[in-house]
This record gives sequence, C-alpha cells and structure tokens, in this order.
Amino acid sequence: MDAKLAVIGLGSIGSMALWQASRLSGSVVGFEAATPAHGRSAVGGDTRLFRMVYFGKPDYYPIMERSRSLWAELEAETGQDILIPTGGLSIGTANGSFINNLLETARITGAEHCVLSREELAERYPQHNLRPDDCAIYDPRAGVLRTDRAVSAAVAAAQANGATVLQNTSVDSVTETEHGVVVASGDRTWTFEKVIVASGGWSRRLMPDHLKAVTETHRIVLTWFIAQDGTQFSPENFPVFSRLYDDRSLYGAPAVDGVTVKASVDGPLDGHGRATPDPDSVPRELTPEEREKVTEIVTEFFPGLTPTIVRSDAFPDLFTEDRHPLLGWLDENSRVYCATGFSGKGFKMATGYGHIAAHEALGRQTIEGLDFVRPDRFRTR
Repeated sequence: MDAKLAVIGLGSIGSMALWQASRLSGSVVGFEAATPAHGRSAVGGDTRLFRMVYFGKPDYYPIMERSRSLWAELEAETGQDILIPTGGLSIGTANGSFINNLLETARITGAEHCVLSREELAERYPQHNLRPDDCAIYDPRAGVLRTDRAVSAAVAAAQANGATVLQNTSVDSVTETEHGVVVASGDRTWTFEKVIVASGGWSRRLMPDHLKAVTETHRIVLTWFIAQDGTQFSPENFPVFSRLYDDRSLYGAPAVDGVTVKASVDGPLDGHGRATPDPDSVPRELTPEEREKVTEIVTEFFPGLTPTIVRSDAFPDLFTEDRHPLLGWLDENSRVYCATGFSGKGFKMATGYGHIAAHEALGRQTIEGLDFVRPDRFRTR
C-alpha cells in the first residue's frame, strides 16, 4: 500500500481536498496531469465570484458558510490574500423570476442581504447602465476569489503538512481490487486504500458508464474589458455582479489589476457552455459571433468600459445532467470517491467541497443532507 488516500486532479476542488486531507492524515498523495493552477483547467481566468445570496437550492447554503470560514483559514495558514471582500450585486427586473427566486432562497437560508431600488442602485453604483424596471439584491458577504493563488496556496499547505504531490503525472486508470485501489499512469502503478477523483473536465475518463452517460465536458468562455477609469471599477468601489434577464445575462468581477474588468456571458453563447468532446482540445479563441454578442451586452450595461474585448479565454469543466455535483462514493461498497461535475459553479464552494470529500474519504465524518449531490442518485433512473 503506497498511501491511505490519493487525490486525482489538483485543480479547483482537488487542491482543497488534498489540503484538507493533509490535515487529517500524513499518508496522502496528489496526482496532477500538468502543474497545480495551470491555465488550461477550470482554475483559469484569474478570479471567481463568491456569493452567499445564491440562485439555486437552499441546500448549498451550509456548504457556502463552511467554505467562507475555510477560505479565511487557508489565508491564515499560507499568508495569501485569496478572498477579496467586495460585496455582491444581483441585478434584474423588479418582481421578475430571477430577483424573486433569489429573495425566496435568501428567506429560507437567512442569508444577509438588502434590496436596492433602481434609484438607490444608480446612486451607489453608477457604473451600471440600468433598465427602467431594474432593482438589485446586495450581498454584503460576497467577494472575489483569486483562483490561481488559492490553488497554489492549498497545494503548498498540503505539502507543508506532509502530502506528496506528483506533477506532470496523468492518470490513465483507477481500478478497484480486493486489496485497494490501483492508480495507473503510463507504466507506473500505485495502490491506495481510497481514491478521490477530482479531475474536472477530465473525470469522465475514470468514471463508470452510468456516470459517463449523465455527464459532459463543457466549454466555459471568459472575457475582459478595459475600464476607462480604473478607480470606478476597483474592488473597493465595484462589487462582483450578476445580471440576468430573459434576453441576456452577464456576470463579472472588479479590476483586481486596476485596469481590466471581467465581464462574461452567463448562459448559452454559441459555443459557450456547450459540450466539447475532448477537454484537451477546447477551442480557446472566441468566434466572431461570440465576440460580437459579448461586446453588445457589455456596451449596453457598462458605458465606462471600452467596448472592445482585450482578453478572452475558454476552459473545460464537467457538467452533470441535473447541474448538481457528483460528491460521494461511486456506490456503497466502493473505495472511489467522486468530487467532480460541479457544472461551472464549484469554485466559490471549493474549500467546503474539499472538506467534505477529505473527511468522508478518510472515514472521519459522513455529512448529512447531501442526497442531491450523491452519485448514486443516477442509479435510480
């Protein structure tokens, strides 16, 4: 037996699972096909939004609470600034489905928030060009996460705790035997008591057929624009945001470099969010149609941004059929634990997911209330 636990993939979730596991055991190995925080994974793109007022199942709220605490712990342990507090805005039509659903979720979870009228929003955040019937929900606990910094910090912390990290080691197969779980890479093999599969868009290669049938690797597109006045769009003055309407949507983050503002389409945009067969060959360049559509939306919403895309990129992520993650054992007798399929929504809760995966895979704790993310929900179809 080479170690108690292996973590396959040290990206958004795997890096956090490795860090958390290293706090519980001195016998942990992480496998990374490239290097931690490499730009071709779902870690790419510099930043991700962190929000406590969240559009979706209220069941995520305890994970978000735990994640927020763990981001602070990772910062304290590594001396890195990872979660930058900015507050957050969710902007949409007053009494529309987006705003009403957010308010209902916040009512159920008790998430701290306030509603801003169109007039209040325009006064406080004049960067946004508003529609006549707009309003916003302000989330005071929201912020922006520095993705590459977060992953690098988590891996370094795990190594400081005694974890072994194998870089440039692509895993070809994970096979359960009566003696453990065999991990193969080229002509090398290792045996572990348990394995966490957290390789994002590459996870399908290691999945059984019934999970391959309900997952797809999708292409996520990100775009950046130049602020005409960088101070207006600084983290101190410009909260993370999400704007959603029937005809268009956009989300983004402030200029953490003082110049470029992330403003990306949230939802279908030609190739954005669509299945792509091979995560190694995701088209990175935007098509002319994609560029035109994003620029059109940004031009309407933000007169203070130069209406030209100055940077763009695309990354793979694994989506499930129901858009909820795969977090748990393959089945009740398996020694392989899934932590994948986060469907473009995993990073804000990465520390929380890593905590759950590490504690459950090492047998320290079973977390209740997570039936909606357990892989075996797809066996009952």
